[in-house]
Amino acid sequence: MSQIRIDELPGPLTLTLSPSPCPSPSPSSPCPSPSPSSSTRHLRLALSLVPLLLIGGWAAVDWRVVHDGATRLAAADPWWLLAGVAFTCLCWVGASVTRQGAIPERLPLGQLFASQFAAGAANQVLPAGIGAHAVTLRFLQGRGISLARATASLALYSLVKPIAKMALILAFLVAFPGTLRIGQLVPDEETLLLVAASAFVGLAATALVLTVVRRLRRPLFGFVRTALTDARLLHTRPSRVLALWGGATVFPLFQAGVLVSVGASLGLPLPWPHVVFAYLAASAVAGAVPAPGGIGPVDAALVIALVVFGAPMTIATASVIGYRVLTVWLPLLPGAIVLSALIRRKVL
Repeated sequence: MSQIRIDELPGPLTLTLSPSPCPSPSPSSPCPSPSPSSSTRHLRLALSLVPLLLIGGWAAVDWRVVHDGATRLAAADPWWLLAGVAFTCLCWVGASVTRQGAIPERLPLGQLFASQFAAGAANQVLPAGIGAHAVTLRFLQGRGISLARATASLALYSLVKPIAKMALILAFLVAFPGTLRIGQLVPDEETLLLVAASAFVGLAATALVLTVVRRLRRPLFGFVRTALTDARLLHTRPSRVLALWGGATVFPLFQAGVLVSVGASLGLPLPWPHVVFAYLAASAVAGAVPAPGGIGPVDAALVIALVVFGAPMTIATASVIGYRVLTVWLPLLPGAIVLSALIRRKVL
């Protein structure tokens, strides 16, 4: 085998390298990160526009309700309506406080409030609170919280809210004995049997699925362990206990305050304890129906409850429509804009 000496090569030996995008990185001037691809930017832009498109479509379908509610509110007392707007804003504060109480980590207050404001818009599109939970889940994951612990936080939040509402109902029954006519608000025996049968079927189906599909046991038991661990940790910290249970208690009171304010602006002839109790009872009974934002079943239950307590049908209906305008339609477009902004800024 012949050998070729390097000094006998015909020309100088050169080594060609591809140019480096950052030839001399240093701590003061680090290499810039590559910009996201065009498809990624377009996908994020499309996702940020989805809330606005959904809200616009829903407004077009339900435009008559919006128009009727706005017409009735135009002749209402503006100062009471302003009080209703203030109670509406306090609802987002209550939701933010409750969300913070359901997670051990400290969350940034501004982003937490913005996420709950945006979650209110998402909650009007998807049923059973799925929209609000999805926004909160993305927000918690963006703060570095694992999927299991973020889901456990949502489960604790969803469990505490009905317990706090039921405690408020019992407190009103004790505080105002004999003045609250609840006989017509209590479901009949057939309805109670139907609810009990549905709950039994749901539990039996869950047990059957876990028995047949063994692969689901491990993640489910892991989720339960995570949820119990976080719940135990939270209840050893007084600040979290106060935020969790206090926020869950004042949230329905703030919502009832919106209904009281709108009713007062329209001349609803009922004292405020009756209106608050009517809201608590109606939302507790009809809130289990998986409608987007509770719209439909809760509205019908609210009108019936107000009429049972002695309100005229026309004023009761106008009060509920005005309540929906303040809590749903007024913040809907700003909430969708905030949701789109949070998506574009990668907060969600």
